[in-house]
Amino acid sequence: MNFNNVKVPKLPGGGAASALVKFGVIAGLGIYGAANSLYNVEGGHRAVVFNRLVGIKEEVYPEGTHFILPWFERPIIYDVRTRPHLVESTSGSRDLQMVKIGLRVLTRPVPDQLPTIYRTLGENYNERILPSIIHETLKSVVAQYNASQLITQREAVSREIRRVLTERAINFNIALDDVSITSLTFGREFTAAIEAKQVAAQEAERAKFVVEKAEQDKQSAIIRAQGEAKSAQLIGQAIANNPAFITLRKIEAAREIAQTISHSANKVYLSSEDLLLNLQGMNLDVKK
Repeated sequence: MNFNNVKVPKLPGGGAASALVKFGVIAGLGIYGAANSLYNVEGGHRAVVFNRLVGIKEEVYPEGTHFILPWFERPIIYDVRTRPHLVESTSGSRDLQMVKIGLRVLTRPVPDQLPTIYRTLGENYNERILPSIIHETLKSVVAQYNASQLITQREAVSREIRRVLTERAINFNIALDDVSITSLTFGREFTAAIEAKQVAAQEAERAKFVVEKAEQDKQSAIIRAQGEAKSAQLIGQAIANNPAFITLRKIEAAREIAQTISHSANKVYLSSEDLLLNLQGMNLDVKK
């Protein structure tokens, strides 16, 4: 069958449909370009741009809205705010004690080096770099101290870890804002030894206190005996020099008895002899 002589009828309005299709294609491309030519960089973030022709551009884009070529370019956005990372590592001390250390590290990427970070480490740079350098730093620093020094010199150990870790991280364009030790856990044997040492120290302090108390009691008894002896000596001398001293003591004793009885609710009648107030029979003459 020969199709060369077949006549195709012309459709009415064919030129308008073609123009409509062209307009739709152009409008679609325009909408796509407009929607993909702008991107936003939020606060605390920075962006680098990957170009299909030249690769990663060296410029770092700050916060705000920026223009890119659709399809040819795409933005890679980094969070440059400080973020905490908690790491635990088990290391051996200088006296061969196993120590489990918890470390909190505050890190952030160096903004000016984001193109280099993307080329060498990618977007998940923290997971690739921080665990390895933190574990290695902890093991090297802890090995320089005894287990007891890790407790008594905790601040110095933290400073040394920060110094070494900062030097290692800056080689990967990562800045460290703070490093702190959050926990220190020792083995059961070392913990039991510390507890036994504390108990022994408390017992020694208690024994020392008992000895000091006995010494103080001894000194008090000596001083009290010396005072009583001196008092007896003075009383004896007073009686020998003046017999009226005994009479004075009787009067004082009678006054105390009378004062005690006066405060009693019961009525008591005593003779003057019971009150030691038989003054008529007393010899008040002083021998010269």
